[in-house]
Amino acid sequence: MLSGQRPARRGRGNRRAARLAAPLAIPMALGLTLGIVLAVSGNNTTHIDQSALGNCVGASASPAADASSVAPAAPASTPAADASTPAAPVSTPAAPATTPAAPASTPAAPVSTPAAPASTPAAPASTPAAPCPSASGSASAAAPAAAAATAANVNCDIIVPANPLSAQGLATPYQLTGPAGTSPAASGCTMTNSVNLGAFVQATILDPRTGRLFVYNPLVITQGTTPAAAPVVPRLPRHAIVTIDFGFNGTNLTQVGATPNALQQGNCVNGLGSIFGQVSFCNGINFFNAALRLMRAGLVHVPAAGRSAKIVPTAGAIGTGNGCPVVRNFDMVDQDPSDNVTTVYLLNPATGQTAQDTAANEANMTGNQALSNGSDNALIDRFLDPVLGCTPFTAPDLANNGAPATSQALDELLAARNQPRTVALVPENDEMVLDANGNLDPAKTNLYRAELGQAPISRITNATSSPANYCQNLVNIQTPFLAANQALLATGPTPVPTVGENLLTFMANRLNMSFTNLGCQNFGLTNPVTVVLDGAGAAMSATFNTTPQQASNTAGAGGGTAGGGQQVGNPLPVQPLPGQTWRKGRAHHRLMDPSGM
Repeated sequence: MLSGQRPARRGRGNRRAARLAAPLAIPMALGLTLGIVLAVSGNNTTHIDQSALGNCVGASASPAADASSVAPAAPASTPAADASTPAAPVSTPAAPATTPAAPASTPAAPVSTPAAPASTPAAPASTPAAPCPSASGSASAAAPAAAAATAANVNCDIIVPANPLSAQGLATPYQLTGPAGTSPAASGCTMTNSVNLGAFVQATILDPRTGRLFVYNPLVITQGTTPAAAPVVPRLPRHAIVTIDFGFNGTNLTQVGATPNALQQGNCVNGLGSIFGQVSFCNGINFFNAALRLMRAGLVHVPAAGRSAKIVPTAGAIGTGNGCPVVRNFDMVDQDPSDNVTTVYLLNPATGQTAQDTAANEANMTGNQALSNGSDNALIDRFLDPVLGCTPFTAPDLANNGAPATSQALDELLAARNQPRTVALVPENDEMVLDANGNLDPAKTNLYRAELGQAPISRITNATSSPANYCQNLVNIQTPFLAANQALLATGPTPVPTVGENLLTFMANRLNMSFTNLGCQNFGLTNPVTVVLDGAGAAMSATFNTTPQQASNTAGAGGGTAGGGQQVGNPLPVQPLPGQTWRKGRAHHRLMDPSGM
């Protein structure tokens, strides 16, 4: 056990929620960019090729797609009874092929217990070889459009350092830059523009010998800048199993390797056949395989979610009573549950430099600004939990002297330990997991789920999370929850002021948008929420129709778009009042995450 470290626990909510509320307002713009992950399926085997660009370390100043990538080991099944084990995605990296690291699902016991996390900052990272150009275009092609890119661009690249799962790789800054060879300045892909195009990275670490969990948030800097303070080098347990999650405040964030093998070294994936969009992962399947196995063995200790007398129980047998919500709970999910991260960075607004959010950096960086990623996980950890009388699951932060910290992976482990009877898993009609043509893609859905430790598509999981059943449960569980708890929720601050004026109206508008973007109206359901917007487009009041509904056309795909990315159906059940306008939501991939969380 790392000395001086507190064990992972269900801890107090983040007290900085108020300071973080404003940066969580995230503008989205329409557009769909094809990812660089190419997939071919056949003979029950899926081959993932991270790039068709070959093995190059070019002279271009832009970030690049890594030459190869492997899909991690067999996806983890949740410890709940409904979890079945999916077939392992198998990959064939692009030439030159290299042998991937052995899966960490059965790690060797460490020889000794490491000491407390190092407080000595990392030495400045050496300049990596220039990566290959990304698959979204060439630098020369993008140059004529550079002048307009800042205003129009919604996509960025993030340069992943070599050996990203190692202590040195975690402490090496990730670099945010423009797609298609455009510079950060020309594309707007800078951390000073974090509200629109900020990128965030989060690592969760498992000690396979002791079962202890830790958090470390690698730093993202704008390419061409240096950190405002050198990142702390984490002291990792021997044989540590690391998962890395990515979040983005724009539309598509593409991982590219600082070296030809960086993405392969980290078992990193952007998607399958097409990019996921805002999120991506490194080594999630190996992490959850190990963590869930050790949970079943009693070595990894995840607390109960708890109950709160403040919560009014709703939805009868399909609800969760006054149990505190988790990220697989229909009381709080939206169209794309468990996306983006809880990482916060500090910005020096005078220089544009960023630093890890640590007590030391906060004290030393006068006038710093907190930068946040709009995410479902931040919503539950920083906003819902404090108002409902619940607390998030935390683990020691290896960059911040062991202070308790939240993470996306911790939230998923808490949800696995406290999985609701009516569980909300990533649905096939979520835009992140549709194929490039907007069709359902079971393999892509299963890959996304596996990177978060969720059970794959099956008859059992479809009972709650098929496209039709997900919509039905969203209507029948979340609507009465919001209606019955509206007085309490109205006391909470809004995560995104442009969506709702308080936590209640934010949640109501988010539910309203999710209903439309999932195409729930295509299953014979009626939008249960009516919101009235103020002059700025934020919901200032909401009414709820709590009549239970039954989905029809259950074999349909749902989907909030038709050809050309047009929205299907009327997104709101009534017309706006005179002088008001309806907010239909902004696009993420096309329609994803319009509420910014």
